[in-house]
Amino acid sequence: MRSIHIIFLLLSSISVFGSQAIGHAPIGVMADHMHKKGESMISLRASYMKMRGNSLDGNSISDSEILVIDNPHSNSPTKLSVIPIEMSMKMLMLGGMYAPTDEVTLMFMTMFMDKSMNLNTYHAMMRNNIGSFNSSSSDLSDLSFSALVNINEQDKSRWHAEIGLKFSVGDKNEKGKVLTPMNTNMEMVLPYGMQSGDDSVTLVVGFTNLYTLSDEHVFGNQIRFFRNISSEEWHYGDKTYVDSWYQYSVSKSFSISSRLKLNHQQDISGFDSNIKAPVQTSITSNYGGFTAEVGLGFNFLTQIFPGSEDRLALEIINPIINEKNGLQMKDKTQIVFGFQKSF
Repeated sequence: MRSIHIIFLLLSSISVFGSQAIGHAPIGVMADHMHKKGESMISLRASYMKMRGNSLDGNSISDSEILVIDNPHSNSPTKLSVIPIEMSMKMLMLGGMYAPTDEVTLMFMTMFMDKSMNLNTYHAMMRNNIGSFNSSSSDLSDLSFSALVNINEQDKSRWHAEIGLKFSVGDKNEKGKVLTPMNTNMEMVLPYGMQSGDDSVTLVVGFTNLYTLSDEHVFGNQIRFFRNISSEEWHYGDKTYVDSWYQYSVSKSFSISSRLKLNHQQDISGFDSNIKAPVQTSITSNYGGFTAEVGLGFNFLTQIFPGSEDRLALEIINPIINEKNGLQMKDKTQIVFGFQKSF
């Protein structure tokens, strides 16, 4: 405890001339701020998230209960026979911002995603556990281009809007070797959740409000809509994100934040006839739903590279409400680390 206190005091005592740590939202919030004419910024975010265990319509369910659920695909076996145990997701996001005027900031973001899942396979007839296997995929996932437009700016309150497009560029036909319920290894198209993309184009619309209560206290609210406008045989469901956060400025170079995030997503539209393994992730209705999360974040200004100050950030996010559609894995803790530099 004493060592934590010492580290806290050291961070609080460092002062960097210029911007303040509280000037940006928690690192997990996107499109939260604008820039002045001629300014630009690059950002790098690294995120790690795990899922473990399963739930049916938001309620915990055991493996033995999953094994009696019907397999909706026409192929055998008649019951679900492959059960996800654990999944990890690593995301690397590279972004850039540039302000051609005081009223408009342009934003670019690209994301690389790495997914890994461990699963158990049960015999088609005897229903005993015959082994486990791992499936994985990694690819550039999407590219997005947005414009942030100032709506209203006063002494203590600022509103801006976001309009943009997100292009899914990741592979949607990724294959992997799976252990089948007949105790054979077979190469198959991986389920929807293991694909890096869906070949869709998504319209992004958002609104952000920042309210400065004092030099030490800032409140923020944001809503973002993701609506599919072009796709092929299937695509991930439309999404709505709502964020509310509070930040406290410990010093010019160090701030602490708390955040509530609400997520709603529709299930998958369409289907791929090649995705037909007897596992919950191959069923389109087992996607989407409502979840809520809380985050604890830290923003820190320091000098790493020449020029303006460098911004380091960390946010730890935990789920508090799980009302996912159908049979899905449970979210666990997510950690987001970020680096930002303005020019």
